[in-house]
Amino acid sequence: MRNLFKIMFVITLLFSFQSNAQLDTISYLKQFEINKAQYIGQPFSKLLQNMTQIQPKTVWSLPLRNNTTLVRITSFKFCEKKYSFYNAITLKITWDIDIPIAQTNALGVTHQYYFTNDEKTFYGNKIIKDIRVYRR
Repeated sequence: MRNLFKIMFVITLLFSFQSNAQLDTISYLKQFEINKAQYIGQPFSKLLQNMTQIQPKTVWSLPLRNNTTLVRITSFKFCEKKYSFYNAITLKITWDIDIPIAQTNALGVTHQYYFTNDEKTFYGNKIIKDIRVYRR
């Protein structure tokens, strides 16, 4: 019984650290949303350069409803890929000019939707229209 209490304490402590890390991440990213006027009309690379504490881990682009060949919004997730569809912290970027989905899909398939240097280069010159940070 005593060992069970020790195990439960350690598990609770680990979850507490993870929760605090998520709160820190969302608080940090919310500052970019609050100050989005600095980034709207600017290339995504400017935002990435200012994100000194954390970088996205995965990237997901969905086609427009009325034109499935274009992407207007890309979601950058700050968790491991296997958790991307759960309670993930997300930086959602709306682009000034739609991106051909063939280009985003090619990168996604090549790098299994991880945010690599190739994605930094590709999205880096895209112009930001809006920024939203949330946890789904």
